[in-house]
Formats: sequence, structure tokens, C-alpha cells
Amino acid sequence: MSTHVLRCADAPVPIALAAAPTTQTAAVPDSALIDELLPVLAADSLPRLIVLGHDAALAAVLTHLMRTERLHVEVGYVPLENTYAAQAYQLGTGNSAARRALDGTAQEVPLIRDDTGVVLVGRAKITGVDGAHLTGEAYVDETRLFSGEVRAMFVSPTLEMPGVRASVPRRFRRRRWITGRAAQLGTPAAVINRDGVQSDRTVPRSSFYRYHEPWLLVR
Repeated sequence: MSTHVLRCADAPVPIALAAAPTTQTAAVPDSALIDELLPVLAADSLPRLIVLGHDAALAAVLTHLMRTERLHVEVGYVPLENTYAAQAYQLGTGNSAARRALDGTAQEVPLIRDDTGVVLVGRAKITGVDGAHLTGEAYVDETRLFSGEVRAMFVSPTLEMPGVRASVPRRFRRRRWITGRAAQLGTPAAVINRDGVQSDRTVPRSSFYRYHEPWLLVR
């Protein structure tokens, strides 16, 4: 097995990964750098790439693997803290997550992308412009999530099928998640924060859905 660590920004390296081949990159890896690593990994029949960083880093790696049709690469994730992706995929953090990324077994999990071709691994938060309330209508498959005005809409991947879950804040009540293959929103104007990365433009619609291929998560 060919294993390589992608250390994003100044992420501290757990002891378990100290001896592993490592490449330093920005907080969100550039696709050109990922391309440089892939031929090295391709020389092995069981390539494994370990992402050490935040959710946005993992999302960038998976987005590139999806777009270049390389989802056969096993991907381990060592989050710096208990991020939304760490919770969604039940990974843990620190050295325990590093050992799992090294020694664990890859399993197929749903790959969630949006209509712009960007992968979601942790959480998307959708609001109105400048953080205002969100107006519109949203569905998860055939189930209506809301119609009218809400404070925000949240979308997250699931570890198992069907792949997507979405919710809206409910005053004085526990948040209720609706699961399905896709979550779709229509709105006069919305702003999306994907895995901590804020979009720079407003959109009249948005959808997150399960891609036809899974990705290989090491757990």
C-alpha cells in the first residue's frame, strides 16, 4: 500500500503520522499539487491519501478526485478538531484518528456534491444575503423541508445511504433532520457556506445530492 499525508497549513502532525511521507500544502489544497501526488499513488494497487487539516481541505481533495475520475483512491481524514465531517463520519480527532487513517479499512460511503460540482463533507449553511433570514422553499426528495421564511437551512452528508440530510432551526424545539438522496432549494437570493468556505455570490437555487459513485473512506 502506498500512503501519503497531505498536511494542510500548519496542522500539527500526530505521532502516528510522523514517519509517513508528507507533502505540505495550503489550508485548502490546490488541485495542481494534488495532481502531482496522484501519479505517485497510482504506482500502487492500493493508493491511500491521508488529509490532515480542516473539512474544507478534505472537500477540496474529494472534489478533485471526483472531477478527475480517481475515486478509487482510499482517503483517510485526520481532523484538527471535532469538525462537522468528523461527526458525520464518526472519525475522532488527533492521534486516534491518525492511527485509524493509517491502519483502518476503506469503506464505500456516499459522496455528496452540489450543483456547482463541489463536494460537501461536513456542513453547508444557507442563509439570505448578509446573514438575513432565508426565504423560499426546500425539499429533501419528495418531502418538503420548509416553505416561507426560516433563519437558515443546513445540509450534511450521512455515513450511510441515502446520503443527504437537511434541517432548519426550530424555535424551542429540537432540530429535525430529513434524509434523502437530494436536498433542493429555490429562493429569491441565498448565500452558501460550504465546509466553512463562504460563497462570493448569491444564488436563486441550490441542490446537494448523492453522486453516482461513492468515495473510499478509511475508518
